[in-house]
Amino acid sequence: MDAPANTSFTVACVQHCAEDDVERNIDEAVHLTRAAAAAGAEFVCLPENFTCLEERDALYLERGHTEADHPALTVFPVLARELGIVLALGSLTIRLPHDRVHNRSYVIDAQGTIIGTYNKIHLFDVQLKQGETYRESATVEPGTGRRLVELPWGRLGLTVCYDVRFPHLYRALAQDGADFFAVPAAFTATTGEAHWHVLLRARAIENGCYVFAAGQCGKRRWGRRTYGHSLIVDPWGTVLADCGSEPGYVLARVDRVKVDEARAMVPSLRHDRPLE
Repeated sequence: MDAPANTSFTVACVQHCAEDDVERNIDEAVHLTRAAAAAGAEFVCLPENFTCLEERDALYLERGHTEADHPALTVFPVLARELGIVLALGSLTIRLPHDRVHNRSYVIDAQGTIIGTYNKIHLFDVQLKQGETYRESATVEPGTGRRLVELPWGRLGLTVCYDVRFPHLYRALAQDGADFFAVPAAFTATTGEAHWHVLLRARAIENGCYVFAAGQCGKRRWGRRTYGHSLIVDPWGTVLADCGSEPGYVLARVDRVKVDEARAMVPSLRHDRPLE
């Protein structure tokens, strides 16, 4: 495929603190998306599970939505078309017929058409200190394949949250032609403080790619804390924008030419060798 002639655009990462009120969460995400577009964003990225974080995983099955009836998939295509922007819906919990869900990303173009989806592959099953335990695999069915989406400015590789700890996924996406990575997240405050910035910068540096990481922030009424610090990182590993710990959004002007420049200086994608 020929490279797009238009290589420069403004990206925004939206950050908020979703709880279990879907309508309220959608309203807040719409408000922040409108604000980011008014500030000049042409591409807006939303966090993982931005329409709902439940206190217990079983509630995603009891109260979840199928793809056909998810309210976000009515609201956001219309919003993208109205604002004339591309939207990356970080992820939605999509109920499946067999008592499981997918953690699924959507990309919507400026005409309001869904142009790509991705089901999160790597599931967050961890045991942290002070009894902080997560078992995403108890309800989520993992995805089985990587996904690239053609944007007006280049190719976007889709990933979600815990995927960021699996560098081979990002390498494969880069070798497939990704110029940008989306990493929507609801990173825990514990792991975020330790690992968030270094992991995202590493994925950018290793592959000479931009990283757009929209994250959830704040503390929910049942105690769950998410790290925030939505980041936009350039292909050299420089953090162009950091949203800090409060709801809001960050903007950065990015240019796909910087991808070519980084890969020309350090052509590691061309130096890959098969391992025995």
